[in-house]
Amino acid sequence: MSVITTVDATRAIAGAGMLPRRVLTSLPLRSSVRWFRGAVASKLRHDQEHIPPPPITQLNESETIHEPKSLVKRFGDEAVKPLVRQMDDSSTMDERVISGMFENGFMGVEIPFEYGGPGATFFDVILIVEELAKVDPSVAVFNDVQNTLVAPLIIEYGSQLQKEKYLSRIHSDWVGSFCLSESSSGSDAFALKTTAKKDGDDYIITGSKLWISNAGHAHFFLVMANVDPSKGYKGITTFLVDRHQKGVEVGKKEDKLGIRASSTCPVHFDDVRVNKDMVLGEVGKGYKMAIECLNAGRIGIGAQMVGLSQGCFDATIPYLQERKQFGKRIIDFQGMQHQIADIATQIEAARLLVYNAARMKEASIDFVKEAAMAKWYSSVVATNTTSKCLEWMGGVGFTKSYPVEKYYRDCKIGTIYEGTSNIQLNTIAKLIDLEHKHG
Repeated sequence: MSVITTVDATRAIAGAGMLPRRVLTSLPLRSSVRWFRGAVASKLRHDQEHIPPPPITQLNESETIHEPKSLVKRFGDEAVKPLVRQMDDSSTMDERVISGMFENGFMGVEIPFEYGGPGATFFDVILIVEELAKVDPSVAVFNDVQNTLVAPLIIEYGSQLQKEKYLSRIHSDWVGSFCLSESSSGSDAFALKTTAKKDGDDYIITGSKLWISNAGHAHFFLVMANVDPSKGYKGITTFLVDRHQKGVEVGKKEDKLGIRASSTCPVHFDDVRVNKDMVLGEVGKGYKMAIECLNAGRIGIGAQMVGLSQGCFDATIPYLQERKQFGKRIIDFQGMQHQIADIATQIEAARLLVYNAARMKEASIDFVKEAAMAKWYSSVVATNTTSKCLEWMGGVGFTKSYPVEKYYRDCKIGTIYEGTSNIQLNTIAKLIDLEHKHG
């Protein structure tokens, strides 16, 4: 009679609460099957009210309270879509789109009620970003920066004075920018050269930041500067700097391949005097704050790429249903059907990674690996999706008569900002190494 070893299997089942850990090391196969079935049946009998977990893409009760997708979709269709081509051609975000996002409550959505915000969740942020990206990824970037990089840091680390000054405005009419990257520090983010020298109760900030999203619209900046370069990254500190302060200059906006309506500019700080009250959090802890918000921000990038992919796919399928060649609709050719099914599956898989990482963050479960996976894979999927959609549409896909070429241009940034694809793969591999070292 066949015999199976059951030590590992029974440990796993015991860990799930099915039976005590005292088990035999081996059982005849038939006996082990009967025993396993009995264990499962016993578990079910003792858990009569067990409710199976919902699908990852199904919103739970708390999420449906603030469920923003239908409102965002309507805003995207009515307020954003008519302006997409104009904004892309002019490389300028229309002020009506910006004011509309504030008026509809899409900015600073996690800000608590006491500071004038809706007190919604990080998952709400992800849903909003995804839905906006279906229509225009540039608008999604604008929203994402405010919701995953700017507002959370002030909510988490701001003093009472800082929260009262900034949080209500972040939700109502102020745009913030996150200033970390420099010409000498991209992937090596903490090699930054911007300094903040102590001068009595003030700090004097000197340096330049590069690739700053939303800079052209920003009312204030979260600036990473080093108060003591001799300490390396442990000297990095976060400062709140208002745009109108003397010595602050926003440079010329970049002329980019994609997300052209998203403002990307250098920002220069020439001996900008900032009071110690505008230090965000603790002196020397800016690197920790940056890592934390960038990890969350990567989930936001994943949502951008998923939304972009879905938007491109949705814009392409109707053409394939209408266009005929050799007497058949393009979508009826088996070779096309297999490609379409493949891309649709990739998009859904990327969405599951993004949603899972977002829910892990909300549950206070370590999510760094999952965030890196979500960003990396969703960027791969966006590249695959836009490339395939453009090919499926043939010559017209290569023109501006359809939005596919814009999605194709917009998606490339997903492999670059907030950590390149190679950086994400490094992070994933290092964390896997650590997991296996500790069993």
